[in-house]
Amino acid sequence: MSDGTAHNSDSRDGNNDDDDVIYLNVDFSGPASLEEDGGAINHVQDLLDEQNDVNMAMADSSEADLEDDLEEWEGFGEDVEKGSDRRSSDDHVEENDKRSAESVENTKSSVRKGSGEPSRYSRNDVNGCKDSEGSIVLEESDGASLDESIGDVEGNLIPPASPEVVEKTRLFLKKHGSVRFLETYLPTTATASDIVGLISKLGFVLRQQSYMEDDNRNIMEYVKILQHAMTKVSAERDRLPTAKTFEDALDLIQKSHKILVITGAGISTSLGIPDFRSSQGFYSMVQHLGLSDPQEVFDLLIFNSDPSLFYSIAHMVLPPENTFSPLHSFIYLLQQKGKLLRNYTQNIDNLESYAGIVPEKMVQCHGSFATATCVTCRNTVAGETIFKTIRQKEIPYCPRCEAKKKSILKKNDDYYFPESYGVYKPDITFFGEALPSRFHDLINTDISECDLLISIGTSLKVAPVADIVDKIPQNIPQILINRDPIDHCNFDISLLGYCDDVAALISHRLGDDWKLPHKDFDIIRGKDGENLTVRLINSQLREYKIESNDAEQRSKEEHIAEEHNMNV
Repeated sequence: MSDGTAHNSDSRDGNNDDDDVIYLNVDFSGPASLEEDGGAINHVQDLLDEQNDVNMAMADSSEADLEDDLEEWEGFGEDVEKGSDRRSSDDHVEENDKRSAESVENTKSSVRKGSGEPSRYSRNDVNGCKDSEGSIVLEESDGASLDESIGDVEGNLIPPASPEVVEKTRLFLKKHGSVRFLETYLPTTATASDIVGLISKLGFVLRQQSYMEDDNRNIMEYVKILQHAMTKVSAERDRLPTAKTFEDALDLIQKSHKILVITGAGISTSLGIPDFRSSQGFYSMVQHLGLSDPQEVFDLLIFNSDPSLFYSIAHMVLPPENTFSPLHSFIYLLQQKGKLLRNYTQNIDNLESYAGIVPEKMVQCHGSFATATCVTCRNTVAGETIFKTIRQKEIPYCPRCEAKKKSILKKNDDYYFPESYGVYKPDITFFGEALPSRFHDLINTDISECDLLISIGTSLKVAPVADIVDKIPQNIPQILINRDPIDHCNFDISLLGYCDDVAALISHRLGDDWKLPHKDFDIIRGKDGENLTVRLINSQLREYKIESNDAEQRSKEEHIAEEHNMNV
C-alpha cells in the first residue's frame, strides 16, 4: 500500500498537461512607481531585506499564504513530445534588460548592503494567498493556452520569458545573491511593470485581478510576490551538468555503490494494490463513508474511539501474500550487487520482504502490515494471523484481553470497556503517531553516505520522507522513476512511465548480468528488448518517456487495478 498513510498529500494527475501553467492574480492600478508611493517604500530591497517588516506591512498575507499559489511555469522548457505553441517574450525581455542596464549605477547607490539570502522555501506552506475578505485571490490556470490569455502590463499579463532568459536570470540570482540581483535587474525607480517583469524572468506568470484596496497595498503585493519568487528559486536544487541523458542514468547505476532508494505506491499498483490519492485510489474509494476527510480512517483518535470504521475498509489495503512486482526485484538486484545503501519505503504492504530485501537494508517509514499489536496489552503478533479476520471485515481481538474482559463482566456486567479494548491494530503509522525510530536513527547517516538517490513511484509531497531529496548533498545525482513528473523537485534525470517498465528497460540495457529475477521480466521487455522504448520528451527538464510497445501486455496491466477496485 502506498505512501502517506500518516500524512497529507495530493499527487499530480499526469493527464492534465496544461496544469503546468500556474498564474498569479495581480492588479496594475497601484502607484506608477515605488518612489511615488508617498515615501512609504524607497526601494524593493528595503522590503526584501527585512522579512519581519514585510510581514507587518502585509498583515493579512503571510509568507506561508503565498506558497500554494506561487508556482513556477514548469512548461518554460520546450516540450519535445507535445510540440507546444507556448510563446516567449524576447522583445519584452530585451527591453527590460536594456532599461535595467541603464539604471544599474543609480540602483546600486540606493540599495542597502548586507542583506542575507532569502529564507528557505518550504513546499509544505500551502494555505493560499487571501484578500482582506478572506477569499483566495491567486488561482490556478484553467488550462487556456498562453497565446489566448497573455497580454502586456496595460492589458492582462506580462508574458513568460523565454527558457534561455529564465535560466540566465535564475543562475544570476543563485550565484550573486539577492542584493546584486536587484541592483542589476531593477531600476532605482521601479514600476509595477518592472517588478512583474522580473517575476516573469524568474519563470512565473501572473493573472490580472482587480483589488479593492489602497495603492500602498497594491505595490507591496508585487514586492511580496517577487520576494517569494526569489526565495523559491534560491531554494531549488541545481541539476548536475554531468547527469543529463538516459545513458547517464545507466552509467550512474552501474558505477554507484551506496544507492539510497525512496519508494511509494507506484511500485505496487501493478499488483492491484490501490494508491491513496489518485482518482481510483483508496481515498476515493472510501468517500461513501461520509467522512469529512477520508484520511480519518487512519486517524489514531478515531481508531481508538471506533475501530470498526478502519476495519470496514482495511481489506481494501490488505497486501497480497508471497508476491512482488518487477520493480521490487530491481531493488533486490541492487542489494545483491552490493549497491543498495537503504530502501526507504513509504508503503505498508511489506512486499519488499517477499522480494528478498533484508530488514537491515530497509526502512518502513510508515510501518507495515507485517505485525499487529494489541492496543491494550501491547502483545504483538505476526500480521498474517489477523488477515483472515480483516478480509471478513471484522475486528481482530487479542485472546488474552478478550478472556480478561469476559472474566470481569462475569463479576460486573456494567463494567465499562472502551471500544478499542483488546483490539489488534496493524503496526502501520496512523495520524497522531510518530514515525518508527529506525527512520530517525538511520536517515542522517545514510544521507551523508549515499552516492546516488533514486526516487520511485512517489509524488514526494509527504514529509518527512519528501524532505530527504532536499537534504541530499548538492553533488550527489538524483534520478526519478515515476509515472508522472514531479514539479517541486529538480531531479537530474526523470524516467517517466510504469515503474515495472522502467526497471525492465534499465536492467535490459545494463546487460545479461542485470536480468531481473522476476517471472514477468521477459514478458515486459520482450525477448530482445523490443517491447520497450525510451524517448526524450523535455530536454530542459531532462525528462524521458519509457513506453511498452506490447499493447496486449499494457492493457492487461492497466486492468489489474480496475478489477481489484471492483472486487473490493
